[in-house]
Amino acid sequence: MWAAFDGDHTPSPNDGSTSTSGARTWTSGEVWKFFTQFQSGPTTSPSASPSQSPSASPSASPSASPSASPSASPSTSPTGGSGACRVSATVNAWNNGLTENFSITNTGSSAINGWSLVFTLPGGQTITNGWNATYSPTSGQVTATNVSYNGSLAPGATTEIGFQATHTGNAAKPSAFTLNGSPCTVA
Repeated sequence: MWAAFDGDHTPSPNDGSTSTSGARTWTSGEVWKFFTQFQSGPTTSPSASPSQSPSASPSASPSASPSASPSASPSTSPTGGSGACRVSATVNAWNNGLTENFSITNTGSSAINGWSLVFTLPGGQTITNGWNATYSPTSGQVTATNVSYNGSLAPGATTEIGFQATHTGNAAKPSAFTLNGSPCTVA
């Protein structure tokens, strides 16, 4: 994860570095603490995986125990919602590339907690990078899955996702979408 900090507001890294080059390393807990200070929601840091053990122990122990333990793994199935959704897509194409943005709206009466949007890219299109979702695979029938900060959609709520792709002459938009297995209206 990369974050920009300004001058004297740069927190000290937990890796023991005293470098002034600007390259610093923080444990996942410190990164979590920094980014979650700007939002409401969970106040406990996610567990580090065994391959990402912190390199230094925290300097102070917490004063209170959290009221709930984080689960060992996220839910594998999105939940909630009636499947009622609307997707609008916009494409900006050039020579052999394009960007595509989707607005996904929950038109149902229940919240959606975790979502996967499935669509088929027109032939010759291959996703090279994306934002606000994970995309797999990068061509053919693609599944865009929510990321940590946009997985919940209240009734009437909209989230925006998108990607950059290459194309071989066909810069058309996908024509159909399903959200958590239910067809969406295409706007």
